[in-house]
Amino acid sequence: MLTITRALYDQIVAHSRADHPDEACGVVAGPVGSGRPERFIPMLNAARSPTFYEFDSADLLKLYRDMDDRDEEPVIVYHSHTATEAYPSRTDISYANEPQAHYVLVSTADTDDAGPFQFRSYTIVEGVVTEEEVKVVEAYE
Repeated sequence: MLTITRALYDQIVAHSRADHPDEACGVVAGPVGSGRPERFIPMLNAARSPTFYEFDSADLLKLYRDMDDRDEEPVIVYHSHTATEAYPSRTDISYANEPQAHYVLVSTADTDDAGPFQFRSYTIVEGVVTEEEVKVVEAYE
């Protein structure tokens, strides 16, 4: 199960809506081994595409160095789907290389500024996709 604060949830949704019609992407980092998403890091979709996302390699290297310096890891890797449901594509599955991470997808298909939208989370380990419950909390206990 993914437990996420309302503030982080809202930031992911806002980023997904702001980048529409292109896919948005980013990471929420947290302390290594905690499984707790804490630091929202929106990234630029280097592909600038409505059907594909790609982290810029230089930005990604900088991100991983910064997380290492802070003893963090990617707890959530998120992106949006602009024309399809919030379910990992074959490409998404092939790029999923963080087995401890929650892969969040937000679908902005058929949405306007007020909604509706889908916010779903998955684990992806060795190509196996498992949907998980998302629990939104005001603050972590």
